Amino acid sequence: MGLYDRGYYGDRQTTFAPEWTAVNTIIAINVAIWLANFILTGDLFREFFSLRFSLNDVFCLWPNLATHPWNAWQLLTYGFLHDGPSLLFDHANYSPLHLLFNMLTLWFFGREVEAVMGRAEFLRFYCASIVFAGLAWVVGEGLTGGQNGAPLVGASGGVMAVLAAFIWYYPRQTVLIYGILPVPAWALGLLYLMSDIGGAGDRTSHVAHVAHLGGAVFGLLYCWLGWSLDGLAALPRLLRARPRMRVFRPDDDRGPTGAGDGDDPPLEEEVDRILEKISRTGEASLTAAERDTLTRASRRLKQRSRQ
Repeated sequence: MGLYDRGYYGDRQTTFAPEWTAVNTIIAINVAIWLANFILTGDLFREFFSLRFSLNDVFCLWPNLATHPWNAWQLLTYGFLHDGPSLLFDHANYSPLHLLFNMLTLWFFGREVEAVMGRAEFLRFYCASIVFAGLAWVVGEGLTGGQNGAPLVGASGGVMAVLAAFIWYYPRQTVLIYGILPVPAWALGLLYLMSDIGGAGDRTSHVAHVAHLGGAVFGLLYCWLGWSLDGLAALPRLLRARPRMRVFRPDDDRGPTGAGDGDDPPLEEEVDRILEKISRTGEASLTAAERDTLTRASRRLKQRSRQ
């Protein structure tokens, strides 16, 4: 049986309901958190529980991270918050437009990027881009003295990374600005870049342009350098793994795997695992070692076919 003859590698039958994607998961989490924050800060919640609570005030990213490194978790949590009720700032915006714009942009461009990366890798890419954008914003605030100490909320850094990856993969794809003006994807990226560079120096703006730029830079670096974040998922397994030791005698002609000239069961099992991974998370999620394993297995099959 060849590498690509296995059933799970072939085209699967489509079902009535589309497969739940990473983009759907991210959107659902963001919407749920925005609604929860709206409820927790409302008068009805205070009437029943005699308190009010703002998720934005607790999980936002503050610019003093350099002096409060124990709050590093904020580098991820801020990216799942959006403009909403706050108990610390009177100018808190109750409008869902911030959330709506980010999630629509993620929906339109994220699905294509996820199709290239695979579901698991896309989730890692998105979360890493939020962290990178948050770090860029913290550094920028430290260099410029900050903006009244206001915190950062919003998924814009991650969304800009997704948009940058989309432009890298599909630079000539036609997109509609405001649903009307057709332009190539690279032109849309150029417009965003000019807008964020121009707005980065405006200290009166409430838009985190530096975080946008940080996310876009991460997305471009990821695609340009061919990064893979699969190692982040494998790290817990590596920490738990223990080396297996065997006694190997020189006169043992079966080889280190215990298989002679016949099939190599460990290799076949590894190939099965890798192909299952491709069908689940996409080819882009493979590590260099896994690609080498597929190449080695393919070469062995060709050698057997000549015998």
